[in-house]
Amino acid sequence: MKDNFPMRSLMFVPAHNLKFMESAMKTKADVLLLDLEDSVQPKVNKQIARDNVIKFIIREDVKRFHIFPRVNDRESGELLKDIMQLTVKGIDGFMYPKAKTGKDIYFFDKLLETIEYEKEFPVGTFKIIPLIETASSVLHAEEICAASKRVIAVAFGNEDYLADIQGTNDESASTIFTARSLIAIAARSQNVIPIDTVHTKVHDLEDLERNIKVAKKLGFEGMLVLHPKELDLVNKYYSPAEKEVLEAEKMVEAFKESEKNGIGVAMVDGKFVGPPLVKKAIKILNKHKNILEKSKS
Repeated sequence: MKDNFPMRSLMFVPAHNLKFMESAMKTKADVLLLDLEDSVQPKVNKQIARDNVIKFIIREDVKRFHIFPRVNDRESGELLKDIMQLTVKGIDGFMYPKAKTGKDIYFFDKLLETIEYEKEFPVGTFKIIPLIETASSVLHAEEICAASKRVIAVAFGNEDYLADIQGTNDESASTIFTARSLIAIAARSQNVIPIDTVHTKVHDLEDLERNIKVAKKLGFEGMLVLHPKELDLVNKYYSPAEKEVLEAEKMVEAFKESEKNGIGVAMVDGKFVGPPLVKKAIKILNKHKNILEKSKS
């Protein structure tokens, strides 16, 4: 899997629905979450979904996406079928649902390791994106992020979370603010990318924009997406703006110059620039570079 691949937009696609899968190919999503879980009903469609994924990932036009099937949870009776069939070339990893503690991720890590040995893949080939969607998982978010080196991102599932705590959401999203904050903090503490929850009112783009602005302030780096019409806004807000890129370039250059002169800080547009700001600037420039590279693929 290519390092530092942009993870601004992760779009769910019901894998049993070939029409939706074909439509997904025309989008600008960074990651396709080919769903084997909630959206695939009745149960007979689970095998259809797995077979569709296998046919789908060998296509040339799929290679510009990263592919993370959302597998079924460990109590479903479907998880082993999912990963036995889908631990193949073209799959980057899996979204793991309903994790409650780090033990769930450790279990999944070892299951993948056993299959990698059996299929002669290098250990660690398949990455994990845990889905935080229970009260327990929010309280154990840091433990979940630290449970396996395979964990590259962690995503929030607010609908299941609210059902679990018997809460409700509103326009201000105040009831999920604390959970969002804890997840973002936990992810950053373990150098894992925090991904914000879906926006269920897919036709209300103004509300989507308000939610993205809040999530960005909390430190989220991307978002789960339900509908292609949300992608333009999501990709726009989770990409560095031109002004941010220019400021970052100035900071890095000014700091390099100050180091040459034996000075610990630099001055840019009347502001002191020290190592923490430079570190952030470098991350912005790397992200901008990765997005440009993806746009060419």
